[in-house]
Amino acid sequence: MSWDAYVNTSLVGTGNFDKAAIFSADGTSVWAATPGWNISVDEMKKVVGCLAKETDRNDAYGSGLHLAGERFVLTGADEKELKLKHGKEGAFIVKSTQAILIGHYPETVQPGSANTVIGQLGDYLVSVGY
Repeated sequence: MSWDAYVNTSLVGTGNFDKAAIFSADGTSVWAATPGWNISVDEMKKVVGCLAKETDRNDAYGSGLHLAGERFVLTGADEKELKLKHGKEGAFIVKSTQAILIGHYPETVQPGSANTVIGQLGDYLVSVGY
């Protein structure tokens, strides 16, 4: 399956996300993304930092994180997953071995359902070496 198919079918296609992207684990390369949802290099540097360092996570709890210019409040974090909220919308970021998955869910979606979907895709990618 192509990276675009993972975004279009495995994330957005489930109805749990309205926008999604897949980046390299270092955040420097976009492998696939929903058209028009452009997460900047600087935004990805902060995402990668939050996944890698507890000090960066602690800073992000106060200042939030930005995705495609939109500020999100960090509500949960560890080295494999970031949970973000923006009003009634939100996003989940999951790191596999070689990739970072980002999914934005609209206010009509239950966050738990969206988290399950992106978590399962992350687990699958780890199981196949990505």
